[in-house]
Amino acid sequence: MDISVKDAVHAVDAAAVLRLFPARPRLLALGEPTHGEDALLDLRNELFRQLVEQEGYRTIGIESDCVLGLVVDDHVTWGTGTLDEVMERGFSHGWGASAANRELVRWMRAYNDGRPPSERVRFAGCDGPLEITHAASPRQSLTALHGYLTAHLDADLLPCTAETLDRLLGADDPWADPAAMTDPSRSVGRSAEARELLLVAGDLVALLDAETPHLIAASSQDDWDRARLYGRAATGLLRYHFWLADTSPGRMARLLGLRSAMIAANLLAVAERGPALVHAHNLHFQRHRSAMRLGDLPVEWWSAGAIVRAHLGEEFAFLATALGTIRHQGVDAPPPDTVEGILYALPGERCVVDGRRLAAALGDAPPAPRVSSWFGYFPLDPAHLAGNDGIVFVKDVRRS
Repeated sequence: MDISVKDAVHAVDAAAVLRLFPARPRLLALGEPTHGEDALLDLRNELFRQLVEQEGYRTIGIESDCVLGLVVDDHVTWGTGTLDEVMERGFSHGWGASAANRELVRWMRAYNDGRPPSERVRFAGCDGPLEITHAASPRQSLTALHGYLTAHLDADLLPCTAETLDRLLGADDPWADPAAMTDPSRSVGRSAEARELLLVAGDLVALLDAETPHLIAASSQDDWDRARLYGRAATGLLRYHFWLADTSPGRMARLLGLRSAMIAANLLAVAERGPALVHAHNLHFQRHRSAMRLGDLPVEWWSAGAIVRAHLGEEFAFLATALGTIRHQGVDAPPPDTVEGILYALPGERCVVDGRRLAAALGDAPPAPRVSSWFGYFPLDPAHLAGNDGIVFVKDVRRS
């Protein structure tokens, strides 16, 4: 093994991670190449604890519904609800069933107990109210935003009444119809009511912005921030539903781009609180343009990480996670001529690697790309190694 490659490798801890950067990043993004493995979430939890206790980080954001995430944040910050209730109601994507996510919430509540509000750790969901199969109704976010404004402003300033909003929203089931993902004709996103709601949502967000000084004074910074989140979720969902009803070849690229933009907006809001660790799939954080094929149709879009990087520059840092084996999913030891194979040959069960130094040590000809034997695991792209500030490598991922 070339000594320069070995020199790029360090133990996985907060101090070693932060030494990769010239200054402490405001957003430290930790990616994962597959979902559903608690071993990776345990590593995330350990790193977050160290960042909190040693480096002053105060927020964690994960790839989960931003509106549902408020349930988790209320619990860890103020003790609202029980742990069981929070795990059932506070997560999307099935994350509430994860033992590692449960431990994260339990630790955050215990850490905050007895501390002043300014020293408490916070939780954020960073995804939109979306699943791969469907998008939620905008009812919850729209009615919450409308209710906040109604409580603090004259009724004449609002674009509509609560009764009009309820009529325009109609039943929730047609909004969340999973058939709309593959059949645009099943989407309600371009109905007359949906188009009017998009205008109403824009007016509510504009009113929220215009009345910022009064609203913060009349409520609190936290309440105003929460109203902004409702506004992002509502407008993002309505735009997403609008393009679900589209029949043009650009439909999927637009949907993927809109989801990335929603995640990016939530990440930027998290960054306003101060230094934070955010966690999602590697693909949501990569800096190069994302691409895939849907049948014969090529689709390209920018990831949330690429969008955030354009805003924050070096204050956004990305650690990709790479794996050696996931034997219970049929992913065996990587070929030795791949990036994962080179790292697999190193001693130890896990390490953090300086991405740029590794790319430089491997020379101009990148290693061979690894081909995954399981659809749920995405290996590193060796052509874009230098786009990762660092790589967290886990040699063997064992069944949770």
